Amino acid sequence: MILQVPGGPELLTILLLAAFFLGIPLLLIIGVYEYLDRKRGYERRITALERRVDELEEE
Repeated sequence: MILQVPGGPELLTILLLAAFFLGIPLLLIIGVYEYLDRKRGYERRITALERRVDELEEE
C-alpha cells in the first residue's frame, strides 16, 4: 500500500472548508464584541457628560 499526497484540488477544498468553519464563527464573535463594546462606550461617554453638566451647574 502506497500513501498518496493530496493534490491541488483536495488541498484547496480543505483550505476553503477550514476558512468557512473557522472564519465565519470568528467573524461573528468579533462582530458581537465590537457591537457590545461600542454600546458600553456610549454609556461611558454619557456618564462623563452628565458628570460635566453637574460640575457646570454647581458653578
